[in-house]
Amino acid sequence: MTIKFNKTDDFKNAKKAFADSLNGGTEQEQTKALETYLEALQTEVSNSIRSEVNSEMMDRSILQNRGQHVLTSEETRFFQNVIDKGGFDDESILPESTQERIFEDLTTEHPLLSELGLQDLGAVTRIITSDPSGSAVWGKLMGGIAGQISTNFDEEKITQNKLTGFLVMPNDMLELGPKWVERYSRVVTVELISVGLERGFVLGTGKDEPIGLIKDLNGAVQNGVYPDKASSGTLTFEPGRKTIVELKNVIKKLSANEKGKARKVAGKVVMVVNPFDNFDIQASATVQNANGVYVTNLPFNPTIAESEFVPEGKVIFFVKGQYLAAIAGGYKLNKYTETFAMEDATLYTIKQFATGKPLDNNAALVYDLAIEDGISSPEVPEGA
Repeated sequence: MTIKFNKTDDFKNAKKAFADSLNGGTEQEQTKALETYLEALQTEVSNSIRSEVNSEMMDRSILQNRGQHVLTSEETRFFQNVIDKGGFDDESILPESTQERIFEDLTTEHPLLSELGLQDLGAVTRIITSDPSGSAVWGKLMGGIAGQISTNFDEEKITQNKLTGFLVMPNDMLELGPKWVERYSRVVTVELISVGLERGFVLGTGKDEPIGLIKDLNGAVQNGVYPDKASSGTLTFEPGRKTIVELKNVIKKLSANEKGKARKVAGKVVMVVNPFDNFDIQASATVQNANGVYVTNLPFNPTIAESEFVPEGKVIFFVKGQYLAAIAGGYKLNKYTETFAMEDATLYTIKQFATGKPLDNNAALVYDLAIEDGISSPEVPEGA
């Protein structure tokens, strides 16, 4: 089962401020926002774990039935060693079973990463992609080869970039035992890595980081940085026929790759929005039916995923399976001794290799939002 902690308004505000600082903030503003975010994360996770420790009155089998993770012998030895040494050694790598649970939590707890199809490639450095057109041809039963199979195979080199997060370990957490040290480390790692991955997969410039959904693969690359995509249009989400036409045009544009070849997109379109804007979209898509029940839906049923890294006033659409999102290698920890000073806690860097890029320039589209307040929702016909 996935791991959760209490995300208070203070934590959400700190996370939003950190995300906002990465969109044009100065280095000083980013550093301050990161410190505030890390302190809020440490506080929330620590309080959650201490609450569980205080209320734990059950044996291991009951814990398992509740979905709590019982450590393997390897995990127990690893985290007991962390306790005995008063923290992680430099170059410590989390046990493989812990890494597997982190990946599971990343894809379960963070919908955007799941919709992007995040993969753990391990040591893989190349993948094969293909265009299946012409892979089967008709001909006479006893005749020669009726045509040449024209499937195009391409080799895609995976360039892994290093993603670094900061794990704050409260010193008194070491007194709780291996299970709780593992749990704390895993919760914080999932939160930090997910933030880094989301930012990279949405906004990444392509220089020492992923190429984000918002980037133009065919644009002029300057010093390794890809430019942003031009807006494909404006969406109002005005209730009624207008929204149907707007989203129809989005789906049609996604249904062909940049070479003009058609692809199936039904049930595969994901709409990524800033949480702030999502309230406006949901409100515009909500009507009251004849039974007095409010119903929220959008034409063509795009899957909605929120991300703080989508700029406000923008919405991104992409096709599932058309973005390469991958991580590889173990989670390596090192004590951080350069600048941050954390009271009653030790700061570690935690490193993960990752990569991401759209498979073609039509895999994702960017639109502007122009949603007006006060639009009256159309009445739903009786019986709807």
